Amino acid sequence: MTVAYAPGKIILFGEHAVVYGRPAIAVPVTQVRAQVVVGHGEKGRGIVIVARDLGHTFTIARGKAKQMTNPLQIMVANALEYLGLGLERDLRITIESSIPIARGLGSGAAVSTAMTRALARYFSRELTAEEVSDLVYEVEKLHHGTPSGIDNTVIAHQRPVYFTREQKSETFQVAKPLLFIIADTGVESPTKMVVGAVRQAWEESKDRYEALFSSVGDVAKRARWAIEEGDVDEVGRLMDENHRLLQAMDVSSSQLDALVKAAKRHGALGAKLSGAGRGGNMIALVTPQTCEVVKDALEREGAQGVIQTEVQVSMV
Repeated sequence: MTVAYAPGKIILFGEHAVVYGRPAIAVPVTQVRAQVVVGHGEKGRGIVIVARDLGHTFTIARGKAKQMTNPLQIMVANALEYLGLGLERDLRITIESSIPIARGLGSGAAVSTAMTRALARYFSRELTAEEVSDLVYEVEKLHHGTPSGIDNTVIAHQRPVYFTREQKSETFQVAKPLLFIIADTGVESPTKMVVGAVRQAWEESKDRYEALFSSVGDVAKRARWAIEEGDVDEVGRLMDENHRLLQAMDVSSSQLDALVKAAKRHGALGAKLSGAGRGGNMIALVTPQTCEVVKDALEREGAQGVIQTEVQVSMV
């Protein structure tokens, strides 16, 4: 029996614009994670996938692989094929995750990453982070339609990344710790749906949206510099700017805006939505002195869950 884990993630800068070739910054969130256990299955039952948090069990029966439609089944099939193994085997795969679904924390990519690693280890193989990321990206297409690739990249590498689509992602230096509060609106935010809505708006008003995307990309570039230089105040100001641009794209919501305002009123250095928007999570940059005050304010404002996470000092 083997087990593997994968963290959640948050996008600090660059939502939506990253789909259109602009840079984005994302970091892992180790306070929540997906766990996958692979073990011997009951003889003759094929591959059984138990998704405990969903309350569902999926089976890849012998000789019926072509009937697979669920992303979990397809992830298993893709991983085994990549490892040079067939589906004609008996396995039991158990999935558990503390990452909220459809909240912009990368739950789908984390489960796929943990599953790929657990299967590889079960068959005494180790895959590189790049190999895992590439495999997970194929399933991300099923979850999100036209994903940027940022979720699978940051979760597979488990380090802060500066990401530009169709270019090699870069890890970079974090000069000073960054302390974040992640607050859940309690509203599901299906990435595929919101990304599709932005694409439709872009098609109807390309000049306006291209300008917005370029402004968001510029914010991400400046934010990388601020993080590498340890200018935490500037990181906060850029978060505020990024949120205003996302509002202009019509991907914020009344709940997200209320949480952003509450965080700012109570001392956050910056605050913005994180992920697809129209629900999901907002993030606030705080200090050790303001952390608890901002947490309390967000809970009073109606946040359905609050997570504290720190991006620690690192070198490339």
